[in-house]
Amino acid sequence: MKNSYSIIKSPVITEKSTAKTAEGKVVFWVDVDANKNDIKSAVEKIFNVKVLDVNTNRVPGKMKRMGKHAGQKPTRKKAYISLREGDKIEIFEGV
Repeated sequence: MKNSYSIIKSPVITEKSTAKTAEGKVVFWVDVDANKNDIKSAVEKIFNVKVLDVNTNRVPGKMKRMGKHAGQKPTRKKAYISLREGDKIEIFEGV
């Protein structure tokens, strides 16, 4: 198992993901090789909350062009984490 801080990359900050916080869910970018058990234990260890469920989604990398050169952005993985009622993860404190 990897380090907990290398599994959780960053929070997903979009309008859709911030609306999920009202439902008791948070969304994070995670390591592509991490499984649901790794993600669950990393979130519980880092944020001291109880995780009920983890859903993951692989986001394929898009093709990008820069002049005549073509390349591809890397594939990423998103984790939707359901928290126990009463638990919260404050991404932006005081905003």
